[in-house]
Amino acid sequence: MQLGAMKKKFYDARHICYAYRLGPAGEPWRANDNGEPSSTAGKPILGQLLSHDLSDVLLVVVRYFGGIKLGTGGLVNAYRTAAGNALEHASVIEKRVLETMLLQYNYDQTDKIMKAVHDTQALVVSQSFMEGPLPCRLTVRVPPSGKQTLLSSLEPT
Repeated sequence: MQLGAMKKKFYDARHICYAYRLGPAGEPWRANDNGEPSSTAGKPILGQLLSHDLSDVLLVVVRYFGGIKLGTGGLVNAYRTAAGNALEHASVIEKRVLETMLLQYNYDQTDKIMKAVHDTQALVVSQSFMEGPLPCRLTVRVPPSGKQTLLSSLEPT
C-alpha cells in the first residue's frame, strides 16, 4: 500500500510515521516523525530496517492517541517495538543483485569458464560460437562478488 493511500485510510490517526531504504546498499533512505518529537518515531523505525538488513521497503507505523502521554523514551520504545513486530510477521522477498557480463574467449578456455560460471552462480543468458580470434561468446548475469572470478577465468593459463 502506498503512503498516500495509508494517510487516506487512517485519516483519523494522530501520527503516520515511516522510514524507507532503497537499493541494494540501502541508499537513499528517509525517516519521518510526522509531528512526533524529533527522532522519536522515524529513526526507531529506520533502526529496525537496518537491524533486519532490509532494503527496498517502506515501513509505516500508524499511532492513535490513547490518552496517556508516553514521553520521548516511551515514544521511541513504542515505535521501535511496533516496527520490530511488523517485520517479525512480514514476508521477506529476497532479490539478488546481478550484473550482466559478456565474456569472449577461445575454445580451449571453455571448461575453465564454465566452472567459473558454476562456482559464481552466474546465470547464462546466451551463448554463441563463431570464427575469429575469440570465437566463443557468453553473456551471463553474475553477482558482483563473482565478477572478478569470471574475469580471472579469462586469463590464459
